[in-house]
Amino acid sequence: MKNTKLIVKAKSKCYPIYFGNNIIGSTGFYIKRDLPDVKKICIISDQNLPILILTKLVKSLKKFKVKIIKLQSNEKNKNLKTANRVIEELLKNNFNRTDCVIACGGGIIGDLASFIANVTKRGLKFVNIPTTLLAQVDASVGGKTGVNTNQGKNLIGTYYQPDFILSDVSVIKNLPQREMIAGYGEILKHSLIVNKKFFLWLLKNGEKILINKDNALLKKAIFESCKIKSSIVNKDEKEKNLRMILNFGHTFAHGFEATNNFTKKLNHGEAVLLGMMVASELSQRKKLLSLKELLLLKNHYSKLRLPMKINKFFKKNKINKIVGFMKKDKKNMNEKISLILLSKIGQTSELIKTRFNISEIKKFLYSYY
Repeated sequence: MKNTKLIVKAKSKCYPIYFGNNIIGSTGFYIKRDLPDVKKICIISDQNLPILILTKLVKSLKKFKVKIIKLQSNEKNKNLKTANRVIEELLKNNFNRTDCVIACGGGIIGDLASFIANVTKRGLKFVNIPTTLLAQVDASVGGKTGVNTNQGKNLIGTYYQPDFILSDVSVIKNLPQREMIAGYGEILKHSLIVNKKFFLWLLKNGEKILINKDNALLKKAIFESCKIKSSIVNKDEKEKNLRMILNFGHTFAHGFEATNNFTKKLNHGEAVLLGMMVASELSQRKKLLSLKELLLLKNHYSKLRLPMKINKFFKKNKINKIVGFMKKDKKNMNEKISLILLSKIGQTSELIKTRFNISEIKKFLYSYY
């Protein structure tokens, strides 16, 4: 497989995403070439990362002084307490601003490690090696860092672009099906908000991507997804306008996750898929999205067995709790819940037209039961 490179041109920093197969063993080469002043490296990894992946990475870094910190990768552990513990380790080992933090894991590890890299001595070098499909197509791109609080998800965070991202298709080939579905949700989201042509391509190839894990199609889906997200980040790095469309489905999703107390009953990608379907239903009820296009999307969900009905995950008495967490979303203004909706597949509605009273959202969610 030929390696590919995509340049993200954010306002604060330009950086490359390197795509390829079995390129994790070249990490040391890329650091030596792109970050020549680095002497020490701290790998922050998922403690359940396959040993073969970590071994390949460490072997490529034999010219550097390497420290490895393994963390439990779950939303409950993505907090200030964990961040502080790692920061103290970095300071104790005298990591300087020319030294580097590498995130090697899924989106939780990436969010946490990038936050740590940003706030330690006001910014260490940072490299992201996402090892899940979800992280490769979404969490690793765009520079958002974050930790959770008791009040909700990612309510503490910064914007901190990496020095480069290394996206190795080979590391996701053995992911469980639920993890593949979680990543596919973000790929599908990018097509729904920007590119109908890409959506129609997914209609044709979704089963080959999700079930067969076809190498060439998987790489194309990852690359196209990152291309869409990076183009949005290039225009609006800090989510002041256009970048808000990336939150399609996410306000509902964060409410679902928080209501479930971030347990494995519903992972982030599944929550986003559920949130996108709910947001699409609301789009159609508000006469923004045509029934024909909603049914096209529903058929795709059904064919791939993607999560689409909230009453299969939540009892009616959980709606107040879901909406309560949605209300705390950082995008909201004036006590109204802001939502990204679809006007058609490949295009979102204007945000100013999709702000809802809490009572409206509750009434809508109750209609599912």
